[in-house]
Amino acid sequence: MKNIFNKLTFILLASITLVACHDDLDQEPIDPDIFSELDVYANANEAKSALAKLYAGFAVTGQQGPAGNPDLNPDDIDEGFSQFSRTLFYLNELTTDHSVLGWGDAGVPDMHGMYWTASNDFTNAMYNRLGQEISFCNSFIENALGLSDGVVQTYIAEARFLRAFAYYNLLDLYGNVPIQTTVATTLPTQNSREEVFNFVESELLDIQDQLASSGSNEYGRVDEVAAWALLSRLYLNAEVWTGTPRYDDCVSFSNDVMNSSYTINTTDGNNNGTAYDELFLADNNTNGAQREFIFALNFDGIQTQTYGGTTFLVHGQIGGSMTPSDFGVDSGWAGMRVTSSLVEKFDDQDMRGMFYSDGQSLEIEEISQFSNGYAVTKFKNIDINGVPGVGTGQDLRTDTDLPLIRLAEIYLNYAEATLRGGNGDVGTATQKINELRTRAYGGTTGNITSGDLTLDFILDERSRELYWECQRRTDLVRYNYFTTGNYLWPWKGNQPNGIAVDSYRNLFPIPSNTLATNSNLEQNPGY
Repeated sequence: MKNIFNKLTFILLASITLVACHDDLDQEPIDPDIFSELDVYANANEAKSALAKLYAGFAVTGQQGPAGNPDLNPDDIDEGFSQFSRTLFYLNELTTDHSVLGWGDAGVPDMHGMYWTASNDFTNAMYNRLGQEISFCNSFIENALGLSDGVVQTYIAEARFLRAFAYYNLLDLYGNVPIQTTVATTLPTQNSREEVFNFVESELLDIQDQLASSGSNEYGRVDEVAAWALLSRLYLNAEVWTGTPRYDDCVSFSNDVMNSSYTINTTDGNNNGTAYDELFLADNNTNGAQREFIFALNFDGIQTQTYGGTTFLVHGQIGGSMTPSDFGVDSGWAGMRVTSSLVEKFDDQDMRGMFYSDGQSLEIEEISQFSNGYAVTKFKNIDINGVPGVGTGQDLRTDTDLPLIRLAEIYLNYAEATLRGGNGDVGTATQKINELRTRAYGGTTGNITSGDLTLDFILDERSRELYWECQRRTDLVRYNYFTTGNYLWPWKGNQPNGIAVDSYRNLFPIPSNTLATNSNLEQNPGY
Protein backbone atom coordinates (compact mmCIF):
# COMPACT_ATOMS: atom_id res chain seq x y z
CA MET A 1 0.00 0.00 0.00
CA LYS A 2 2.93 2.35 0.57
CA ASN A 3 3.82 2.04 -3.11
CA ILE A 4 0.29 2.92 -4.14
CA PHE A 5 0.45 6.33 -2.48
CA ASN A 6 2.47 7.76 -5.36
CA LYS A 7 -0.62 7.46 -7.59
CA LEU A 8 -2.66 9.85 -5.50
CA THR A 9 -2.29 13.06 -7.46
CA PHE A 10 -4.98 12.26 -10.01
CA ILE A 11 -7.52 10.76 -7.64
CA LEU A 12 -9.01 13.92 -6.13
CA LEU A 13 -11.21 14.64 -9.15
CA ALA A 14 -12.81 11.22 -8.90
CA SER A 15 -13.27 11.62 -5.19
CA ILE A 16 -15.28 14.82 -5.40
CA THR A 17 -17.11 14.44 -8.73
CA LEU A 18 -20.88 14.90 -8.40
CA VAL A 19 -23.55 13.34 -10.58
CA ALA A 20 -24.61 15.78 -13.29
CA CYS A 21 -28.23 16.97 -13.30
CA HIS A 22 -28.75 16.74 -17.08
CA ASP A 23 -27.79 14.07 -19.58
CA ASP A 24 -26.16 16.59 -21.89
CA LEU A 25 -23.62 17.33 -19.14
CA ASP A 26 -22.60 13.67 -18.86
CA GLN A 27 -19.88 13.89 -21.50
CA GLU A 28 -16.60 12.06 -21.77
CA PRO A 29 -13.56 14.38 -21.80
CA ILE A 30 -12.25 15.42 -25.21
CA ASP A 31 -8.76 16.37 -24.05
CA PRO A 32 -6.70 13.12 -23.97
CA ASP A 33 -4.46 14.58 -21.25
CA ILE A 34 -7.34 14.83 -18.78
CA PHE A 35 -7.43 11.93 -16.35
CA SER A 36 -11.09 11.60 -15.39
CA GLU A 37 -13.39 9.47 -13.29
CA LEU A 38 -13.85 7.20 -16.31
CA ASP A 39 -10.15 6.35 -16.20
CA VAL A 40 -9.96 5.95 -12.44
CA TYR A 41 -12.72 3.34 -12.44
CA ALA A 42 -11.87 1.74 -15.77
CA ASN A 43 -10.85 -1.54 -14.13
CA ALA A 44 -10.00 -3.15 -10.81
CA ASN A 45 -6.35 -2.11 -10.94
CA GLU A 46 -7.19 1.55 -11.34
CA ALA A 47 -9.86 1.26 -8.66
CA LYS A 48 -7.18 0.00 -6.28
CA SER A 49 -5.31 3.26 -6.80
CA ALA A 50 -8.47 5.15 -5.88
CA LEU A 51 -8.75 2.97 -2.77
CA ALA A 52 -5.29 4.18 -1.80
CA LYS A 53 -6.68 7.71 -1.68
CA LEU A 54 -9.12 6.61 1.02
CA TYR A 55 -6.33 5.23 3.18
CA ALA A 56 -4.20 8.27 2.47
CA GLY A 57 -7.04 10.51 3.60
CA PHE A 58 -6.10 9.61 7.18
CA ALA A 59 -2.34 9.90 6.61
CA VAL A 60 -1.70 12.99 4.48
CA THR A 61 -3.42 16.32 3.91
CA GLY A 62 -3.65 16.75 0.15
CA GLN A 63 -2.18 16.01 -3.24
CA GLN A 64 1.31 17.47 -2.69
CA GLY A 65 3.26 16.59 0.42
CA PRO A 66 3.82 18.06 2.85
CA ALA A 67 1.67 21.03 1.83
CA GLY A 68 0.63 23.10 -1.16
CA ASN A 69 -2.41 21.40 -2.67
CA PRO A 70 -4.64 20.61 0.31
CA ASP A 71 -7.84 18.61 0.52
CA LEU A 72 -9.30 21.06 3.05
CA ASN A 73 -9.63 24.80 2.49
CA PRO A 74 -6.35 26.39 3.71
CA ASP A 75 -8.30 29.53 4.65
CA ASP A 76 -10.00 27.50 7.38
CA ILE A 77 -6.87 25.94 8.91
CA ASP A 78 -3.16 25.63 8.18
CA GLU A 79 -2.68 22.44 6.18
CA GLY A 80 -0.03 21.07 8.51
CA PHE A 81 -2.36 21.31 11.49
CA SER A 82 -5.22 19.47 9.81
CA GLN A 83 -3.75 15.98 9.33
CA PHE A 84 -6.01 13.36 10.95
CA SER A 85 -3.76 11.77 13.57
CA ARG A 86 -2.20 15.10 14.57
CA THR A 87 -5.63 16.59 15.13
CA LEU A 88 -6.75 13.45 16.95
CA PHE A 89 -3.73 13.84 19.23
CA TYR A 90 -4.83 17.38 20.04
CA LEU A 91 -8.38 16.25 20.85
CA ASN A 92 -7.75 12.91 22.57
CA GLU A 93 -4.33 13.33 24.20
CA LEU A 94 -3.68 17.04 24.67
CA THR A 95 -6.98 17.39 26.55
CA THR A 96 -5.87 14.81 29.14
CA ASP A 97 -3.17 13.92 31.65
CA HIS A 98 -1.03 12.53 28.82
CA SER A 99 0.28 15.73 27.28
CA VAL A 100 0.72 19.47 27.26
CA LEU A 101 1.93 21.48 24.28
CA GLY A 102 3.84 24.71 24.74
CA TRP A 103 3.12 26.32 21.39
CA GLY A 104 0.95 29.42 21.35
CA ASP A 105 -0.86 28.73 18.07
CA ALA A 106 -4.49 29.81 18.19
CA GLY A 107 -6.60 27.00 19.63
CA VAL A 108 -3.75 24.97 21.14
CA PRO A 109 -3.96 26.29 24.73
CA ASP A 110 -7.73 25.72 24.57
CA MET A 111 -7.10 21.97 24.44
CA HIS A 112 -5.15 21.34 27.64
CA GLY A 113 -7.01 24.20 29.33
CA MET A 114 -10.35 22.60 28.35
CA TYR A 115 -11.98 25.88 27.31
CA TRP A 116 -12.39 25.33 23.57
CA THR A 117 -15.31 26.88 21.68
CA ALA A 118 -17.21 26.04 18.50
CA SER A 119 -14.68 28.17 16.59
CA ASN A 120 -11.61 26.20 17.68
CA ASP A 121 -9.42 25.43 14.67
CA PHE A 122 -8.70 21.85 15.67
CA THR A 123 -12.18 20.68 16.58
CA ASN A 124 -13.33 22.22 13.28
CA ALA A 125 -10.51 20.59 11.30
CA MET A 126 -11.31 17.15 12.66
CA TYR A 127 -15.01 17.50 11.87
CA ASN A 128 -14.23 18.61 8.31
CA ARG A 129 -11.48 16.04 7.79
CA LEU A 130 -13.78 13.19 8.79
CA GLY A 131 -16.63 14.58 6.70
CA GLN A 132 -14.38 14.77 3.69
CA GLU A 133 -13.14 11.22 4.22
CA ILE A 134 -16.75 10.05 4.27
CA SER A 135 -17.39 11.90 1.00
CA PHE A 136 -14.35 10.26 -0.58
CA CYS A 137 -15.55 6.83 0.57
CA ASN A 138 -19.09 7.44 -0.70
CA SER A 139 -17.75 8.45 -4.11
CA PHE A 140 -15.51 5.39 -4.28
CA ILE A 141 -18.29 3.00 -3.29
CA GLU A 142 -20.74 4.42 -5.84
CA ASN A 143 -18.23 4.27 -8.68
CA ALA A 144 -16.66 0.90 -7.79
CA LEU A 145 -20.07 -0.78 -7.71
CA GLY A 146 -20.04 -0.54 -11.52
CA LEU A 147 -17.07 -2.90 -11.78
CA SER A 148 -17.66 -6.65 -12.08
CA ASP A 149 -14.25 -7.92 -10.97
CA GLY A 150 -14.67 -9.96 -7.78
CA VAL A 151 -11.74 -8.33 -6.00
CA VAL A 152 -13.52 -4.99 -6.19
CA GLN A 153 -16.04 -6.27 -3.65
CA THR A 154 -13.17 -6.49 -1.17
CA TYR A 155 -12.13 -2.95 -2.07
CA ILE A 156 -15.67 -1.74 -1.43
CA ALA A 157 -15.71 -3.52 1.94
CA GLU A 158 -12.46 -1.76 2.84
CA ALA A 159 -13.97 1.59 1.81
CA ARG A 160 -16.97 0.86 4.02
CA PHE A 161 -14.64 0.05 6.91
CA LEU A 162 -12.81 3.35 6.46
CA ARG A 163 -16.14 5.17 6.31
CA ALA A 164 -17.27 3.37 9.47
CA PHE A 165 -14.00 4.32 11.16
CA ALA A 166 -14.61 7.97 10.27
CA TYR A 167 -18.13 7.74 11.67
CA TYR A 168 -16.79 6.01 14.78
CA ASN A 169 -14.63 9.06 15.45
CA LEU A 170 -17.49 11.48 14.77
CA LEU A 171 -19.66 9.45 17.13
CA ASP A 172 -17.01 9.60 19.85
CA LEU A 173 -16.00 13.23 19.43
CA TYR A 174 -19.21 15.01 18.38
CA GLY A 175 -22.17 12.72 19.10
CA ASN A 176 -25.11 13.72 16.91
CA VAL A 177 -23.91 13.99 13.30
CA PRO A 178 -25.49 13.45 9.86
CA ILE A 179 -25.25 10.00 8.28
CA GLN A 180 -24.57 10.35 4.56
CA THR A 181 -23.92 7.26 2.41
CA THR A 182 -24.24 8.72 -1.09
CA VAL A 183 -22.74 11.60 -3.02
CA ALA A 184 -25.28 14.41 -2.79
CA THR A 185 -25.59 18.17 -3.10
CA THR A 186 -28.44 18.59 -0.59
CA LEU A 187 -27.77 19.57 3.01
CA PRO A 188 -27.85 16.51 5.28
CA THR A 189 -30.04 16.19 8.34
CA GLN A 190 -28.75 15.35 11.79
CA ASN A 191 -28.86 11.86 13.28
CA SER A 192 -28.85 10.97 16.94
CA ARG A 193 -25.75 9.51 18.57
CA GLU A 194 -27.54 6.19 18.95
CA GLU A 195 -28.41 6.16 15.25
CA VAL A 196 -24.77 6.80 14.35
CA PHE A 197 -23.73 4.00 16.71
CA ASN A 198 -26.20 1.63 15.06
CA PHE A 199 -24.96 2.60 11.61
CA VAL A 200 -21.32 1.91 12.47
CA GLU A 201 -22.28 -1.38 14.08
CA SER A 202 -24.39 -2.52 11.13
CA GLU A 203 -21.70 -1.61 8.60
CA LEU A 204 -18.99 -3.51 10.47
CA LEU A 205 -21.19 -6.57 10.97
CA ASP A 206 -22.14 -6.55 7.31
CA ILE A 207 -18.64 -6.25 5.87
CA GLN A 208 -16.78 -8.61 8.22
CA ASP A 209 -17.23 -11.55 5.82
CA GLN A 210 -16.46 -9.42 2.76
CA LEU A 211 -13.05 -8.29 3.97
CA ALA A 212 -9.90 -10.34 3.42
CA SER A 213 -9.38 -13.16 5.90
CA SER A 214 -7.14 -12.61 8.90
CA GLY A 215 -3.59 -11.68 7.90
CA SER A 216 -4.15 -12.28 4.18
CA ASN A 217 -4.25 -8.68 2.98
CA GLU A 218 -1.17 -6.67 2.08
CA TYR A 219 0.39 -4.62 4.86
CA GLY A 220 -1.36 -1.31 5.36
CA ARG A 221 -4.80 -2.54 4.29
CA VAL A 222 -7.46 -3.84 6.67
CA ASP A 223 -8.89 -7.34 6.88
CA GLU A 224 -11.78 -8.95 8.78
CA VAL A 225 -9.94 -8.57 12.09
CA ALA A 226 -10.10 -4.77 11.77
CA ALA A 227 -13.90 -4.98 11.71
CA TRP A 228 -13.90 -7.20 14.81
CA ALA A 229 -11.45 -4.91 16.61
CA LEU A 230 -13.44 -1.77 15.89
CA LEU A 231 -16.59 -3.57 17.06
CA SER A 232 -14.74 -4.45 20.27
CA ARG A 233 -13.95 -0.77 20.81
CA LEU A 234 -17.48 0.28 19.82
CA TYR A 235 -19.16 -2.10 22.25
CA LEU A 236 -16.80 -1.15 25.09
CA ASN A 237 -18.15 2.41 24.82
CA ALA A 238 -21.77 1.51 24.07
CA GLU A 239 -23.09 2.29 27.55
CA VAL A 240 -21.73 5.85 27.37
CA TRP A 241 -22.84 6.46 23.81
CA THR A 242 -26.28 4.77 23.78
CA GLY A 243 -27.16 4.12 27.42
CA THR A 244 -27.17 0.36 26.83
CA PRO A 245 -24.19 -1.77 27.97
CA ARG A 246 -22.82 -4.22 25.38
CA TYR A 247 -19.98 -5.83 27.34
CA ASP A 248 -20.84 -9.37 26.30
CA ASP A 249 -20.50 -8.28 22.67
CA CYS A 250 -17.19 -6.57 23.46
CA VAL A 251 -15.90 -9.80 24.99
CA SER A 252 -17.11 -11.84 22.02
CA PHE A 253 -15.45 -9.74 19.34
CA SER A 254 -12.33 -9.28 21.46
CA ASN A 255 -12.11 -13.06 21.58
CA ASP A 256 -12.40 -13.22 17.80
CA VAL A 257 -9.48 -10.81 17.50
CA MET A 258 -7.37 -12.61 20.10
CA ASN A 259 -7.92 -15.92 18.28
CA SER A 260 -6.91 -14.45 14.91
CA SER A 261 -3.52 -14.55 13.22
CA TYR A 262 -2.37 -11.32 14.91
CA THR A 263 0.16 -11.69 17.72
CA ILE A 264 1.80 -9.49 20.32
CA ASN A 265 5.27 -8.46 19.20
CA THR A 266 7.89 -10.17 21.35
CA THR A 267 10.90 -9.60 19.06
CA ASP A 268 13.45 -7.45 20.89
CA GLY A 269 15.31 -6.51 17.74
CA ASN A 270 17.59 -3.90 19.32
CA ASN A 271 18.32 -6.02 22.43
CA ASN A 272 17.40 -3.34 24.95
CA GLY A 273 15.40 -5.71 27.16
CA THR A 274 11.88 -5.14 25.79
CA ALA A 275 10.06 -5.59 22.51
CA TYR A 276 7.70 -2.68 23.23
CA ASP A 277 9.82 0.07 21.69
CA GLU A 278 10.00 -1.80 18.36
CA LEU A 279 6.35 -0.84 17.87
CA PHE A 280 7.37 2.79 17.35
CA LEU A 281 10.56 2.57 15.26
CA ALA A 282 11.11 3.37 11.59
CA ASP A 283 11.06 -0.29 10.57
CA ASN A 284 7.90 -1.21 12.48
CA ASN A 285 6.43 -2.47 9.22
CA THR A 286 9.04 -5.26 9.12
CA ASN A 287 10.64 -5.72 12.57
CA GLY A 288 7.85 -7.88 14.01
CA ALA A 289 5.65 -5.03 15.21
CA GLN A 290 3.55 -5.33 12.05
CA ARG A 291 2.08 -8.61 13.31
CA GLU A 292 0.43 -6.63 16.13
CA PHE A 293 -0.90 -3.80 13.94
CA ILE A 294 -4.54 -4.36 13.00
CA PHE A 295 -4.95 -0.90 11.44
CA ALA A 296 -2.05 1.50 11.00
CA LEU A 297 -1.23 4.66 9.07
CA ASN A 298 1.71 4.09 6.74
CA PHE A 299 4.51 6.64 6.49
CA ASP A 300 7.50 5.92 4.29
CA GLY A 301 9.30 9.25 4.43
CA ILE A 302 9.04 9.94 0.71
CA GLN A 303 5.52 9.41 -0.57
CA THR A 304 3.73 10.48 2.61
CA GLN A 305 5.30 13.77 3.62
CA THR A 306 3.21 15.68 6.12
CA TYR A 307 3.51 18.00 9.09
CA GLY A 308 1.28 15.54 10.94
CA GLY A 309 1.52 11.80 11.52
CA THR A 310 4.73 10.51 13.07
CA THR A 311 6.60 13.53 11.70
CA PHE A 312 4.66 15.57 14.25
CA LEU A 313 5.13 13.00 17.03
CA VAL A 314 8.87 12.50 16.50
CA HIS A 315 9.81 16.15 16.00
CA GLY A 316 7.30 17.55 18.45
CA GLN A 317 8.63 15.52 21.38
CA ILE A 318 12.26 16.70 20.94
CA GLY A 319 13.61 19.78 22.68
CA GLY A 320 15.87 21.00 25.47
CA SER A 321 19.08 18.97 25.71
CA MET A 322 17.69 16.11 23.60
CA THR A 323 19.76 15.19 20.52
CA PRO A 324 17.62 15.05 17.35
CA SER A 325 19.98 12.62 15.61
CA ASP A 326 19.23 10.06 18.33
CA PHE A 327 15.72 10.03 16.89
CA GLY A 328 16.77 9.91 13.23
CA VAL A 329 15.87 13.53 12.46
CA ASP A 330 17.75 16.80 12.15
CA SER A 331 15.76 19.01 14.50
CA GLY A 332 13.22 19.12 17.29
CA TRP A 333 10.15 21.30 17.52
CA ALA A 334 10.23 21.59 21.34
CA GLY A 335 6.54 20.95 21.83
CA MET A 336 4.85 18.16 23.75
CA ARG A 337 5.65 16.94 27.25
CA VAL A 338 3.76 14.87 29.80
CA THR A 339 2.25 15.65 33.17
CA SER A 340 3.49 14.10 36.39
CA SER A 341 0.22 12.13 36.54
CA LEU A 342 1.38 10.01 33.60
CA VAL A 343 5.00 9.65 34.75
CA GLU A 344 3.91 8.43 38.19
CA LYS A 345 1.90 5.57 36.68
CA PHE A 346 5.15 3.78 35.84
CA ASP A 347 7.63 2.10 38.15
CA ASP A 348 11.35 2.02 37.40
CA GLN A 349 11.24 -1.47 35.83
CA ASP A 350 8.42 -0.79 33.37
CA MET A 351 10.25 -0.04 30.13
CA ARG A 352 7.15 1.37 28.46
CA GLY A 353 7.74 4.59 30.36
CA MET A 354 10.00 6.26 27.81
CA PHE A 355 10.67 9.68 29.29
CA TYR A 356 13.51 12.18 29.08
CA SER A 357 14.21 14.00 32.34
CA ASP A 358 17.67 15.57 31.86
CA GLY A 359 17.11 19.29 32.32
CA GLN A 360 13.36 18.72 32.62
CA SER A 361 11.27 19.28 35.75
CA LEU A 362 8.65 16.71 36.70
CA GLU A 363 6.04 19.33 37.49
CA ILE A 364 4.85 21.97 35.05
CA GLU A 365 4.80 25.54 36.25
CA GLU A 366 4.71 27.17 32.81
CA ILE A 367 3.33 25.19 29.90
CA SER A 368 5.13 27.44 27.41
CA GLN A 369 8.54 26.35 28.77
CA PHE A 370 9.74 23.09 27.21
CA SER A 371 11.85 22.36 30.29
CA ASN A 372 8.65 22.09 32.35
CA GLY A 373 7.47 18.50 32.28
CA TYR A 374 9.28 15.34 31.19
CA ALA A 375 9.74 14.85 27.46
CA VAL A 376 8.84 11.61 25.69
CA THR A 377 11.12 9.35 23.64
CA LYS A 378 8.49 6.86 22.45
CA PHE A 379 8.52 7.57 18.71
CA LYS A 380 11.75 7.40 16.69
CA ASN A 381 12.76 7.59 13.05
CA ILE A 382 15.46 4.94 13.45
CA ASP A 383 15.30 1.19 12.93
CA ILE A 384 16.31 -1.61 15.30
CA ASN A 385 19.94 -1.13 14.29
CA GLY A 386 19.88 2.59 15.00
CA VAL A 387 19.91 3.52 11.31
CA PRO A 388 17.82 6.61 10.49
CA GLY A 389 14.88 6.37 8.13
CA VAL A 390 15.03 7.71 4.61
CA GLY A 391 14.04 11.16 5.81
CA THR A 392 17.41 11.89 7.43
CA GLY A 393 18.06 15.62 7.27
CA GLN A 394 14.46 16.34 6.35
CA ASP A 395 12.01 17.77 8.86
CA LEU A 396 9.08 16.42 6.92
CA ARG A 397 10.00 12.77 6.56
CA THR A 398 9.68 9.85 8.93
CA ASP A 399 9.44 6.16 8.14
CA THR A 400 7.62 5.26 11.34
CA ASP A 401 4.10 3.91 10.88
CA LEU A 402 1.43 4.84 13.41
CA PRO A 403 -0.85 2.10 14.79
CA LEU A 404 -4.47 3.18 15.17
CA ILE A 405 -5.62 -0.24 16.39
CA ARG A 406 -3.26 -2.89 17.68
CA LEU A 407 -3.76 -6.20 19.44
CA ALA A 408 -2.62 -4.95 22.86
CA GLU A 409 -5.65 -2.65 23.01
CA ILE A 410 -7.97 -5.59 22.41
CA TYR A 411 -6.42 -7.45 25.37
CA LEU A 412 -7.26 -4.44 27.51
CA ASN A 413 -10.77 -4.17 26.04
CA TYR A 414 -11.42 -7.81 26.92
CA ALA A 415 -10.23 -7.35 30.50
CA GLU A 416 -12.26 -4.19 31.08
CA ALA A 417 -15.44 -5.57 29.53
CA THR A 418 -15.09 -8.69 31.67
CA LEU A 419 -14.83 -6.66 34.86
CA ARG A 420 -17.76 -4.49 33.81
CA GLY A 421 -20.03 -7.55 33.67
CA GLY A 422 -19.23 -9.12 30.32
CA ASN A 423 -19.11 -12.89 30.02
CA GLY A 424 -15.33 -13.10 29.79
CA ASP A 425 -12.99 -15.01 32.04
CA VAL A 426 -10.99 -13.15 34.70
CA GLY A 427 -8.20 -15.71 34.46
CA THR A 428 -7.88 -15.12 30.72
CA ALA A 429 -7.99 -11.37 31.25
CA THR A 430 -5.16 -11.64 33.81
CA GLN A 431 -3.13 -13.80 31.44
CA LYS A 432 -3.50 -11.29 28.61
CA ILE A 433 -2.54 -8.35 30.82
CA ASN A 434 0.51 -10.30 31.97
CA GLU A 435 1.56 -10.86 28.36
CA LEU A 436 1.76 -7.09 27.99
CA ARG A 437 3.52 -6.63 31.31
CA THR A 438 6.02 -9.41 30.60
CA ARG A 439 6.99 -7.56 27.44
CA ALA A 440 7.11 -4.25 29.31
CA TYR A 441 9.34 -5.56 32.11
CA GLY A 442 11.44 -7.92 29.99
CA GLY A 443 10.33 -10.75 32.30
CA THR A 444 7.68 -11.75 34.79
CA THR A 445 8.63 -9.42 37.66
CA GLY A 446 5.74 -7.10 36.86
CA ASN A 447 3.09 -9.79 36.52
CA ILE A 448 -0.13 -9.53 38.52
CA THR A 449 -2.71 -11.90 39.96
CA SER A 450 -6.43 -11.85 39.24
CA GLY A 451 -6.92 -10.14 42.60
CA ASP A 452 -4.97 -7.14 41.31
CA LEU A 453 -7.28 -6.73 38.34
CA THR A 454 -9.60 -3.79 39.04
CA LEU A 455 -11.17 -1.25 36.71
CA ASP A 456 -8.81 1.48 37.90
CA PHE A 457 -5.83 -0.83 37.39
CA ILE A 458 -6.95 -1.48 33.82
CA LEU A 459 -7.37 2.25 33.16
CA ASP A 460 -3.83 2.86 34.40
CA GLU A 461 -2.59 -0.08 32.33
CA ARG A 462 -4.25 1.39 29.24
CA SER A 463 -2.39 4.62 30.01
CA ARG A 464 0.94 2.80 30.35
CA GLU A 465 0.44 0.74 27.20
CA LEU A 466 -1.30 3.23 24.89
CA TYR A 467 -0.14 6.72 25.85
CA TRP A 468 0.10 9.11 22.91
CA GLU A 469 -1.83 6.67 20.72
CA CYS A 470 -4.90 8.91 20.75
CA GLN A 471 -7.33 7.04 22.99
CA ARG A 472 -6.96 8.67 26.41
CA ARG A 473 -9.88 11.11 26.34
CA THR A 474 -12.25 8.35 25.23
CA ASP A 475 -11.07 6.18 28.13
CA LEU A 476 -11.47 8.95 30.69
CA VAL A 477 -14.99 9.76 29.45
CA ARG A 478 -15.94 6.08 29.79
CA TYR A 479 -14.71 6.09 33.39
CA ASN A 480 -16.48 9.41 34.14
CA TYR A 481 -13.09 10.96 34.90
CA PHE A 482 -12.65 13.36 31.98
CA THR A 483 -14.65 16.34 33.23
CA THR A 484 -15.44 15.46 36.85
CA GLY A 485 -13.46 15.98 40.04
CA ASN A 486 -13.09 12.20 40.42
CA TYR A 487 -9.67 12.43 38.79
CA LEU A 488 -7.57 15.57 38.52
CA TRP A 489 -4.27 16.14 36.75
CA PRO A 490 -1.98 19.16 36.37
CA TRP A 491 -3.57 21.92 34.28
CA LYS A 492 -6.93 20.19 33.90
CA GLY A 493 -9.39 23.05 33.55
CA ASN A 494 -6.45 25.46 33.06
CA GLN A 495 -5.46 25.29 36.73
CA PRO A 496 -2.00 24.11 37.92
CA ASN A 497 -3.43 21.45 40.23
CA GLY A 498 -6.44 20.66 38.06
CA ILE A 499 -10.16 21.28 38.57
CA ALA A 500 -13.41 19.76 37.35
CA VAL A 501 -15.00 21.28 34.25
CA ASP A 502 -18.55 21.30 32.92
CA SER A 503 -19.75 17.86 31.84
CA TYR A 504 -20.85 19.10 28.41
CA ARG A 505 -17.16 19.06 27.46
CA ASN A 506 -17.35 15.28 27.21
CA LEU A 507 -18.33 16.15 23.63
CA PHE A 508 -16.76 18.65 21.28
CA PRO A 509 -18.93 21.30 19.59
CA ILE A 510 -20.24 21.13 16.06
CA PRO A 511 -18.20 23.80 14.20
CA SER A 512 -19.90 27.18 14.17
CA ASN A 513 -19.28 27.65 10.44
CA THR A 514 -20.95 24.27 9.76
CA LEU A 515 -24.02 25.36 11.70
CA ALA A 516 -24.07 28.63 9.75
CA THR A 517 -24.25 26.80 6.43
CA ASN A 518 -26.61 23.97 7.44
CA SER A 519 -29.76 24.94 9.34
CA ASN A 520 -30.64 21.25 9.74
CA LEU A 521 -28.01 20.88 12.47
CA GLU A 522 -28.25 21.70 16.17
CA GLN A 523 -25.31 22.51 18.41
CA ASN A 524 -24.32 20.16 21.22
CA PRO A 525 -25.63 21.34 24.61
CA GLY A 526 -23.42 23.79 26.48
CA TYR A 527 -21.89 25.43 23.42
